[in-house]
Amino acid sequence: MSRRITLVSDTETWGGADVHLAALLRRLPALGWSVRLVCAEPLAAHHAEFDPVVVPLARHSDRSPEMREAIAATRPDVVWVNLVDPGSNAAAVTAAQSVAPTAGVLHLVGDTGTGAARQRLVELYAGFAVLVTPATEIRDQIVADLGVPASGVHVVPNGVDVPATAPGPAGNAVPRLGTFGRLTPQKGFDVLLEAFGQLVADGAPVELVIGGAGREEASLRAAAAGLPVTFPGFVEDAPSFLRQFDLFCLSSRREALPLVLLEAMAAGLPCVSTDVGDVRTAVGEDAVVVPVEDAGALAAALRGLLADPARRASLGARARARAVRDFDAGLMVERISAVLAPLAGARSREG
Repeated sequence: MSRRITLVSDTETWGGADVHLAALLRRLPALGWSVRLVCAEPLAAHHAEFDPVVVPLARHSDRSPEMREAIAATRPDVVWVNLVDPGSNAAAVTAAQSVAPTAGVLHLVGDTGTGAARQRLVELYAGFAVLVTPATEIRDQIVADLGVPASGVHVVPNGVDVPATAPGPAGNAVPRLGTFGRLTPQKGFDVLLEAFGQLVADGAPVELVIGGAGREEASLRAAAAGLPVTFPGFVEDAPSFLRQFDLFCLSSRREALPLVLLEAMAAGLPCVSTDVGDVRTAVGEDAVVVPVEDAGALAAALRGLLADPARRASLGARARARAVRDFDAGLMVERISAVLAPLAGARSREG
């Protein structure tokens, strides 16, 4: 008999959290789970292949009767709630916890408040049966700030669809640097543009492509004026997008273990990343890691790779090997399934 799980997405912006969710939706059935999705209306079209139960966005509310009714109608043994950061999605969590044992996946560190606001979060997080996060710093925050027992928080590294073959660096006559993500301050594209400006001023032959959409697009385009930078918009197909590049850069100010970096590594690209979340531990020597918000260090790392095609090729090959070994989405979902299985078993014994 299948174990029933309902996954809940309550956000208005597509990003790594929903890519992570899609990996679970595709793979959990093969591991003995009957899977349903309850999805807030803004992202329903993105998740159409999973036939979601669509509800109004509740992320900025404390209660959502519509979400509770939708979750209850799926008759889950376990509910899995996608959490953007510690202070978000209270309505979804409250709805889920009132129906069945609830697991949460927390993708980012964030503000846990003070006083009464902190106490409300403490009470909310006490209702989780288990929590999962891709990074140790997130685990450490919710243990320290919200009093969650360390034994109740499982660190499961992110995973991505690793292609059977990897194109590696594209071999453009003018090396092409690429990146993509939401065009928001979190992603640090302003810092990347500052570093890129230094490379161009030094005479380095290089082009930059920044994929994605978001509220900072106008200001980023203004900062890129006069530079060989292209903004192609939202990226629908990450593997195809990555094939055009000779190297990849993650310039974020805040992440856990970002999927875009893992996708670039899986594509065999040499990567430069800021020292966010668990990146340094996860990638080891198979990517170049620099301090956050340090345009000079970012420019120096990129300059070194641009000047050395052989080093780019070697780094890309090592990145690919690590992705195959450590960052496959199938491995991630197997680990998450093992965390969730005892909850479903307890639910079935309760009748």
